[in-house]
Amino acid sequence: MPLHLHNTLSRKVEPFEPLNPDGSVGMYCCGPTVHDFAHIGNFRTFVFADLVRRYLEFRGYDVNHVMNITDVEDKIIRRVREQNTTLAEYTAKYEDAFFADLKVLNCTDAHHIPKATDHIPEMIEIIRKLMERGIAYQAADQSIYFSIENYQGCGCQYGRLGKLNFEEMRQGERVSDDEYEKESVADFALWKARVEEDGEVYWPSPWGEGRPGWHIECSAMSMKILGTSFDLHLGGEDLAFPHHEDEIAQSEGATGKPFVKHWLHGAHLLVEGKKMSKSLGNFFTLRDLIEKGYDGREVRQLMISAHYRETFNFTMAGLDGAHTAMARIDECVAKLRDAKADAGDATADAASEVIEKFTAALDDDLNVSSAWGVVFDWVRDCNRRLAENQMDATTAAAELAAWERIDTVLGVGKAEEEAPKELTALLEERAEARKAKDFARADAIRDELAKEGWTIEDTPKGARLKRG
Repeated sequence: MPLHLHNTLSRKVEPFEPLNPDGSVGMYCCGPTVHDFAHIGNFRTFVFADLVRRYLEFRGYDVNHVMNITDVEDKIIRRVREQNTTLAEYTAKYEDAFFADLKVLNCTDAHHIPKATDHIPEMIEIIRKLMERGIAYQAADQSIYFSIENYQGCGCQYGRLGKLNFEEMRQGERVSDDEYEKESVADFALWKARVEEDGEVYWPSPWGEGRPGWHIECSAMSMKILGTSFDLHLGGEDLAFPHHEDEIAQSEGATGKPFVKHWLHGAHLLVEGKKMSKSLGNFFTLRDLIEKGYDGREVRQLMISAHYRETFNFTMAGLDGAHTAMARIDECVAKLRDAKADAGDATADAASEVIEKFTAALDDDLNVSSAWGVVFDWVRDCNRRLAENQMDATTAAAELAAWERIDTVLGVGKAEEEAPKELTALLEERAEARKAKDFARADAIRDELAKEGWTIEDTPKGARLKRG
């Protein structure tokens, strides 16, 4: 069965077929706006994007992954002014924090991470093309706006992504209290003319000093790297309108070519059944959760435990469940490592059934619930066979290889950590102390190892050190 994904553009689950027959895939994900620390709602999108990228590579696709950094927009400018700092200094702090958090969540680095401020010329060029085609105009406030009416007049359709009716958007109506002077309430800003409140955040353009609108940034960066048409665009469902709708309009308006073949949108995240809010006390950054004693693996597992199109309820009880789930997997994997002993390298061929079932689940529009069911069925089966001595070293090695293959997608596995030689020596000393019935010394060594973060686990092959 080929990979099937839901396409927001068609509202259907469709076979995923890249534009290029060579199997290369251009994938763009809207990245963070670096005005503050990212919260867990933001990270659901980025962990989802990481899962998509990992699974495409698991299926053999050559993925070119692009994720932008929005480092100029209204909120950032306001905070730069309030803190009397520079744009670069302000955004660097939150950009660094974001990537540190991604590392904690074991997200794969995108191949390209363009910043909006580095691509102003590309944005100006798109706007110039739209002006030439009569789809954009300069208003009385000197800002440049995208004309949806003129776009429609060129034979294009606005609102395809969200199934919008442009005639119901009060076409041609002016709004006196709108922030910018535009011809229609539905029109959106491409270039915002410099105002006093912008301070030093501005760039020259053919239409005067100013800065780009938010939507034009992603069009410019994605097409610069991936071309005028590419395979996959991801983001949270809150970005579908107006951001992604406007991306389509301005990109296709400028190039005359289809922009994105396949749109994927992740659903909202709730916390304890409610919309995340600082006033409700349910607003969390990743750092808040780490301070509460959870780790990145647990947060990641919980975030990919539900289907990406389902509104996800993030709870502390769920994190506790993720902790238990990770412990179950870790225990099984540790037993397999012991059982394989000196079997040497092995492939997953002997355990292909679990990989086939895992693949079938994710081929069905990334059905992670079914995929996790496959994983935990496998854990139970491995534990049973190990307990009943029904698994030789070669089979154990193959099962371990199967898990490692699956974990290239899930990204929650725990690397085997060898204890330092001095601690291994202490473990051997403890064994000698126990033989000599010097239990006081044996207990003291156990406590010393615990202080270093290691516990002693008794196995059929003797005691071994285990982290944690």
